[in-house]
Amino acid sequence: MQKPYYVYIMTNKKNNVIYTGVTNDLKKRIYEHKENLVSGFTKKHNINKLVYYEVFDNSYGAIIREKQIKGRTRQKKINLIKSLNPDLDDLYDYF
Repeated sequence: MQKPYYVYIMTNKKNNVIYTGVTNDLKKRIYEHKENLVSGFTKKHNINKLVYYEVFDNSYGAIIREKQIKGRTRQKKINLIKSLNPDLDDLYDYF
């Protein structure tokens, strides 16, 4: 059985920065972002709130979807997030 892959969207406390990523271990990856263990963009902008994710059977589908989302405008990303998470709750709390 193959491990699932996830495309996820995170933001910061003020919801003014959006980050999209892909991983095969969502809980671990989000923990790393929350604890600032990931240097770079997410650490610099204090990205620590999981607001959206999708599950895929393989890495190929997840990477294609990540690129689609990254190519969208900010407003379209917000609309996508709010279609499933209208209050921009931190979904990490549900794991």
